[in-house]
Amino acid sequence: MKKSLIALVLVASLPAFALAKKPTKPAESAPAAEPVVEEAEPTVTEECVINVSLFNESVKNKQYADAWEPWWQVFTTCPNANKAIYTRGDELVEWKISQTQDQKEYEELRNLLLKLHDSRIKYFGDDPKYPAAYVLGLKGVDYCNFFKEDQLKDPAYDWLKQSIEGMGNKSQIQVLKTFADLSNARYKIDPEKYATAYISDYQTVSMILSAQAADASNKNAARAQENKDYVDQMFASSGAANCDKLDEIFGPIVNDNLSNLDMLNKIMAMFRRVKCTESEVYFSAAAASHKLEPTEESAAGCAKMCMKKGDYKDAVTYYEQAIELAPEDDKEDRAEYLFNIAYIYYDKIKSYPLSRTYLRGSLGLQANQGRCYILMGLLYASSQPYGEGMAPAKAAILNKTVFWAAIDKFQKAKMVDLDVTDDANKLIATYSKYFPTKEEIFDLPELQDGASFTVGGWIQESTTCRAAK
Repeated sequence: MKKSLIALVLVASLPAFALAKKPTKPAESAPAAEPVVEEAEPTVTEECVINVSLFNESVKNKQYADAWEPWWQVFTTCPNANKAIYTRGDELVEWKISQTQDQKEYEELRNLLLKLHDSRIKYFGDDPKYPAAYVLGLKGVDYCNFFKEDQLKDPAYDWLKQSIEGMGNKSQIQVLKTFADLSNARYKIDPEKYATAYISDYQTVSMILSAQAADASNKNAARAQENKDYVDQMFASSGAANCDKLDEIFGPIVNDNLSNLDMLNKIMAMFRRVKCTESEVYFSAAAASHKLEPTEESAAGCAKMCMKKGDYKDAVTYYEQAIELAPEDDKEDRAEYLFNIAYIYYDKIKSYPLSRTYLRGSLGLQANQGRCYILMGLLYASSQPYGEGMAPAKAAILNKTVFWAAIDKFQKAKMVDLDVTDDANKLIATYSKYFPTKEEIFDLPELQDGASFTVGGWIQESTTCRAAK
């Protein structure tokens, strides 16, 4: 019986060709394809389950030395046993790296860290919450942290980019910041080669962080805003944000995408963030976008374009469209557009009553705008409401009453907005010199010092009479 079993085992172990009958003539059929051998899933034994529990608990308690051996056993024998192998393993390997003083061991451990992420993608890359794209982000961050001698870090750049493309607005803040830092560093090494990529990368990161910061349900919204501010500042000071450089890069892109609304809007948003909204490329993008689908952004861009060309009435029309297209709760932008219209009517069209109407509308949205009160004061100071049907000498004196109303607005400006205090004080000092003198108001009892007076004409502002000092 034993001999029979041994014989069977030996027969079973022989290659197939050793048992096959020899053909009587050569085979005419095509050679068989090589067999596809699927790698079997590692077996999760009871020992694996126990070791997972041991290292998991030890890492939770920061007992890394105790965790290392059971973790290593699981990672090398049953890497598919539990996701904790990777969520805890990342922390554990980083601890191991921090403990070594040996360069060779350091290099082995940092390579192990990358292998850890590859294994996680292999066995848990289809996790709905933390898919392969998410893990690639971790891998990219680790590469940047532990391969500092690699200046360009091409592998990390690719992994981080793939992660952000895959995760979109769900990208980790750490991944976004690391990607922005790396792209900035590459740009500094070779501005000519990496300028376009850096600008595109900045745009992507800034937009995602903006979305995360604006999401009221996001518990990390404040942190996203902090990182957006950091990324914006880094880009602004990089030199890549030079408006001429942006025009050079994005001029052809705009011309090639005049019917691509998404691309046009992205370019406009980037130009606005870096304060290049006086650029011809920005104007071209805004005009093209407005034809395709009018938006607040495109209308405001067209208004600025008209301002630059001296088409002031068209500028007013576009700003009014921007107001209509802006969200109802976006008071800041709508107040800005109203102020811009008011300034056009004051400085370009010289329609002071209309200018004041728009200023009052802007203040109705944001009451603490010192600039509105300053402009209103300038409107008054530039007016001469008296003259028709009146003796010229009396009209000349009454026209000086506009400076009382103007000073009142300058005083109001610095009360509501400390940022305009210096400008307001200079204007007060300048226009106070033009008050009526005591001699001029001697024969006009209604203008006596301290009396209440309503400035006439279109102004109709109640003020207090004051003689020049």
